[in-house]
Amino acid sequence: MGIQFGGDYNPEQWPEAVWAEDLKLMKAAHVTTVTAGIFSWAKVEPRPGVWNFGWFDRVMDGLAGAGIDVCLATMTASPPPWLSRAHPEMLPEGPDGQRRWPGGRQHYCPSSPVYRSHAVRLVEQLAARYAGHPALTMWHVGNEYGCHTRQCFCEVSAADFRRWLRERYESVDALNDAWSTAFWSQAYGDIDEVLPPRAAPTFPNPAQQLDYLRFGDDALRACYLAEKAVLDRITPGVPVTTNLMPQHKPVDAFAWAAHMDAVALDFYQDPHAADDHIRAGYVFDLMRSARSGQPWLLLEQAPGAVNWRPRNGPKPPGAMRLWSWQAVAQGADAVLYFQWRQSLGGAEKFHSAMLPHGGTDTRIFREVAALGAEFAALGDIAGTRSRAEVALLADWHSWWALELDSKPSTALDHSRIALDHYRPLFEAGVPCDVVPPDRDLSGYRLVVVPNLYLLTARDAERLATYVRGGGRLVVSFFTGIVDEHDRVHPGGYPAPLRELLGLRIEEFWPLDQGVAVAVGEGGTTPHRRNREPGGPYSGRADLWSEVIGLEGAEALAHFTDGELAGRPAVTRHSYGQGAVWYLGTRLEPALMRALLDDVRAEAGVRPLLPGLPEGVQATVRAGAEGQFLFLLNHGDAAVEVPLPAAMTDALAAATDAEGGAGPTDSVTLPARGVAVLTEPAAGTASTPAEGS
Repeated sequence: MGIQFGGDYNPEQWPEAVWAEDLKLMKAAHVTTVTAGIFSWAKVEPRPGVWNFGWFDRVMDGLAGAGIDVCLATMTASPPPWLSRAHPEMLPEGPDGQRRWPGGRQHYCPSSPVYRSHAVRLVEQLAARYAGHPALTMWHVGNEYGCHTRQCFCEVSAADFRRWLRERYESVDALNDAWSTAFWSQAYGDIDEVLPPRAAPTFPNPAQQLDYLRFGDDALRACYLAEKAVLDRITPGVPVTTNLMPQHKPVDAFAWAAHMDAVALDFYQDPHAADDHIRAGYVFDLMRSARSGQPWLLLEQAPGAVNWRPRNGPKPPGAMRLWSWQAVAQGADAVLYFQWRQSLGGAEKFHSAMLPHGGTDTRIFREVAALGAEFAALGDIAGTRSRAEVALLADWHSWWALELDSKPSTALDHSRIALDHYRPLFEAGVPCDVVPPDRDLSGYRLVVVPNLYLLTARDAERLATYVRGGGRLVVSFFTGIVDEHDRVHPGGYPAPLRELLGLRIEEFWPLDQGVAVAVGEGGTTPHRRNREPGGPYSGRADLWSEVIGLEGAEALAHFTDGELAGRPAVTRHSYGQGAVWYLGTRLEPALMRALLDDVRAEAGVRPLLPGLPEGVQATVRAGAEGQFLFLLNHGDAAVEVPLPAAMTDALAAATDAEGGAGPTDSVTLPARGVAVLTEPAAGTASTPAEGS
């Protein structure tokens, strides 16, 4: 069906006379798909059990008549006022015991049986009414789970938490052991004594906090699954999804992806962040990897400015097109926006839309329509996939545990550390999967572990098996410290990885804010002897350092000033048929790039295109009918990109742009420019990877 293109459609905000114009303008903008009904609960059920679907029937019929597919929302994201008035016990509470009131959205406790029962009843009505409707192509359950109500700490949640604990631990003795309750006289005589980790005089029990984060994620997912079960029963064969959020701590994307027929994402890039395309790259690769390379859906982005940042700058000309193509280049088969028509009232009236307040004679609408035409012309991209030889590991349980209080440093930010390791791969033009540590790693030449503070013994052995079999592994600081209950692994840091890494860490030495230390080359192994003195492993490092003792590993770089001067900072250890590198600090970006370039070379991992100009991203999607090479210029100046073989700019050809007529061996990309290249129909040119 090609690349899906469109946005959230909220016709309830407008008189019916506007709807016909909406359909006409959607066709002009090449809209193929809308998500409808996200916030329609109060209008379709204005009173308990009183259903008013007639207006929505007309919306669905109109969309079907215009040939526009509908990703139909279950309408449960924002309960109507009558429900919370009748059942105030369904409202969420914070850890301070304060109730969160209606007036915004997501004003429900995820564990509330009242909310769940009313939501399921609504979904049953929706599914029965629109099963078989010609516009229905997908279900959209809820909306941005955990965006506002990330956790609830009310008595309903407390009871649900105790149920969850009984299923997990079976006995109070097992819970006491897992939570280390011998500390601070916290031992429980019965699971009924357990409360949520509400506001306390000092640090709540970290294992209790970790389990409550797990429980909170499970409670949100239980809401999703309750609705999905109804949809699967009444409309089997219609795929079901929900919209995840980027680097969203409350919701474990890997756990949710297993229950989604297609992974979907809302992503709002920041025009004021010069390198936000790298954060986007990481998130997009994670979405693509969550279901093992299956194409995913960008369900929301902004065509211009948003309304919720301190400074809401618009996207400059070409940025919306560039960032939309970036999503497709990294595996998206849908590009949708919030929303179709810009609201006149409400909290998001200054959030941009495909059809702005100014109407069709606006830059945004013209850019949207032009992009829709491009996607329509290159529909063959849909369904193609990408392949990576490098995996970067991420784990929500470790993230939750890492950022709890009472650590050696509160400056350890999971998302920032991940991007520090992803950036050198992205800038080198190296495809990268982002996967959980329990994924099969055998197909990767290189695996990078930015941080797995929490590491189970099973996953530690998985890493060792990978390296023994010939894999190359990079591991960074403060990894392998605690088990799944946030208990320190006995045997010295990092106990489950000591043999693999060939070292031990005697003491953590976090660096103060604004403090950097010097790092210099060390070691005389054959693969290092040809380095010039002061070569690429000399530079600065910050955030963290450690007292590393070598137990078989070699030092590639040492700290050369500060309290740890002369001690190892970066090591390498041959293990089995493979090798592992360990970073005991955060290297500055240039130094990190130099190290990972060397590791990649040893692992046999090459960029898609050699000598890629700075700021240019290269990706490949391939299928049975051929492959597409995407080139995206995130820089602010035009660049020329040599190609490995003569290729045709399919995007330029499809839009009749100059230079799109025939094969070429190089492409000139303007600032924010995009090229989508294919091999000539009768050609035999090698793939970019082979040509490098």
